[in-house]
Amino acid sequence: MNADLKNRLPFLYQAIEAAKAVLDAARPLPSHTAASLRDKLSLEWTYHSNAIEGNTLTLRETKVVLEGITVGGKSLREHFEAINHRDAILYVEEIVAREEALTQWQIKNIHNLVLKGIDDGQAGRYRRENVVISGASTTPPDFLHLDEAMQQLIAWHEQADQMHPIARASELHTRFVEIHPFVDGNGRTGRLLLNFELMKAGYPPAVIRKDDRLAYYDALDEACLSKNYEAITTLIAEAVQRSLDLYLNLLGSALGREPGDEPDSGH
Repeated sequence: MNADLKNRLPFLYQAIEAAKAVLDAARPLPSHTAASLRDKLSLEWTYHSNAIEGNTLTLRETKVVLEGITVGGKSLREHFEAINHRDAILYVEEIVAREEALTQWQIKNIHNLVLKGIDDGQAGRYRRENVVISGASTTPPDFLHLDEAMQQLIAWHEQADQMHPIARASELHTRFVEIHPFVDGNGRTGRLLLNFELMKAGYPPAVIRKDDRLAYYDALDEACLSKNYEAITTLIAEAVQRSLDLYLNLLGSALGREPGDEPDSGH
C-alpha cells in the first residue's frame, strides 16, 4: 500500500497545483462567491471536525446553532463546540491574513477558543498530567517534557519550509497530535493547525470527513508509530483536492459577474 501511496502522491500534487493555478488566476474572486465558499467550507469544517470527536449535531443543526438558534435535545457542550470552532476558524483566518509565524502562543490561543465555556480551567493550558490516546499505538510524552516537545515542534516547523506545503501541513498536524499537549481538544486544535498551514500557503482548508474517521485515525497512528507520513499526507491531499474542486465548480458558473458585484481579494 505504501508503494501505491508513494506513486500516487506526485500525481495528486500535480492535479492540486493545476487546480490551484486556475483558482489563483481567477483571483480576486467575486465577493459573493468568495463569501459563499468561505461560509460553506467553514460550516463543513466545523461539523466534520466536531463529529469526528463525537459531537452529534447534524450538518443542518450545526448551521442553525451558528445562526444563534438552540437545538432541542442537544447538550450545551455540543452547542459550545460548534460556536467555539467557528470562532477558532475566524482567529486562524486573522493570523493567516497577518502572515504571522507559528508560535506556542498561537497554539494556546486556538485551544483556548476551542474549549472556551466548556473547560475554562484547561483552555489554553498544557496538560499537567499524563494521558493515553485510546486506540493509539504510541504514548504522548510525559507532561514534564511538554515544553521541550512543543519547542522542538516549533523548531522543526521553522526549518521545514522546503517541504511541499501539503506534506508540511500533514506532518505538523501529526507531530502535534502525537505530543497531545492538552487534556482535551487536541484533535480539533490539530486540524485547525493543519489548515492554518494550508491557508498560509494559499490553499483552501482541508475538511477531513466524519466518514473518513477510521482511515484518518489509522493514517495518524501509522505516521506516529513509523514516521511514515505518506498515508496521512495522501488523505489530506485528497481533502485539499475536494475543496479546490468545490471552488472551481462554483467559479465555473460565477465568473460572469453581476453588475455591482465587486471582487474580493481575500481567500
